[in-house]
Amino acid sequence: MTGLHTPAAPSADVLDGPALGSSAPLEGSALLDKAARGERLNHAEITALYDLPLPDVAAVAHGLRLQRSPADTVTFLIDRNINYTNVCNVGCNFCAFYRTPRQKDSYTLDYEQVSSKITELEAVNGTRILMQGGVNPVLGLDYYTGLLRHIKAHHPSIRIDAFSPEEVLFMEKTFGLSLDALLDVLITAGLDGLPGAGGEILEDDVRAKAAPARIRSGDWFRILDAAQRKGLYTISTMVIGFGESRAQRASHLLKIRDQQDVANASHGNGFSGFAMWTLQTENTRLHGKAPGASAHEYLQQLAIARIALDNIPNIQASWPAQGFKVAQAALYYGAGDLGSTMLEENVVSAAGNHDRHSATVRELVRIAHDAGFKPAIRNSRFQILNYPDVAAVLDNGIGAEMEEERAVGAD
Repeated sequence: MTGLHTPAAPSADVLDGPALGSSAPLEGSALLDKAARGERLNHAEITALYDLPLPDVAAVAHGLRLQRSPADTVTFLIDRNINYTNVCNVGCNFCAFYRTPRQKDSYTLDYEQVSSKITELEAVNGTRILMQGGVNPVLGLDYYTGLLRHIKAHHPSIRIDAFSPEEVLFMEKTFGLSLDALLDVLITAGLDGLPGAGGEILEDDVRAKAAPARIRSGDWFRILDAAQRKGLYTISTMVIGFGESRAQRASHLLKIRDQQDVANASHGNGFSGFAMWTLQTENTRLHGKAPGASAHEYLQQLAIARIALDNIPNIQASWPAQGFKVAQAALYYGAGDLGSTMLEENVVSAAGNHDRHSATVRELVRIAHDAGFKPAIRNSRFQILNYPDVAAVLDNGIGAEMEEERAVGAD
């Protein structure tokens, strides 16, 4: 495949449904039996899962999770989020993080400030930074390439997964380079992967209402497809709670599945995993306007994602948005990964008005162990690096008081 694949329109499966003359989806038990066998479901069938009892859907999802990722293991990554600037001209209604250049608390980190944060990550045996920022119109390409080169020179063991599709689109439009040429420049400077931020709901009518200037779904897929073609790390994402319909949620999943099919067949390098969380609106302009989503909806959507995304082995539970207890429950609703320690998180916590900025290794080990799984530390491509000594980690009293305060279940 030489051109870029952009699954902006739903596949034939997405368009399947009784209203368009296709056969009605299977009845509940037959549909769950089909899903449990690992057979691919179409749009109508995935949408029908929302009407089935959640315990039944969860049981199927958990069974598939045990088949598609290491059955006895729950993984997590030691990393740090670094937001190099909070200046942004996109102005999403659901973002409480961004600032205009005139606001007193706006910032752009210099290279030494970024390096200092990475040094703190190295001290706790971290292996990856997830580096994103606002779309800052005053930054030139030399800022980005210089930052990547600085990190690689001073922190050669740290993987750099940086710049969301929104940021890449800004660079493409601003710096006079084609997407391919731009990615080549960033890769040469040290880029290892792209985050999947900006996915939210990949239905443009939903996106236009939530954030009129936000990247559209076609560009999101186009950029991630190009990254996958060049061998970069990518991850697929989803945020529910904008007021989208169940059919739109199902469509989002199928567009990701379609892209994964193309990436695996044409590039041999698709999405490493799938991460999902609920919309946080407490400090945003969408507060009181968007419905958000309950823990029940989150677990339901996670289970349905595990069933629908038959070509993505790794699905994360979201403790930053959902809290530690719901994240632990998610390990029986299709998730086999706890994301990462993060060490620092600013965007979700700002919108959600909570203090879950980071997790300790001890907390994530406890969550996995108490749920009946073997905790494992991985890299960003979900390759297991080591299995921590659970007894030694939990017997270490450091952090126990914080765990108790945050309801992680400390002794």
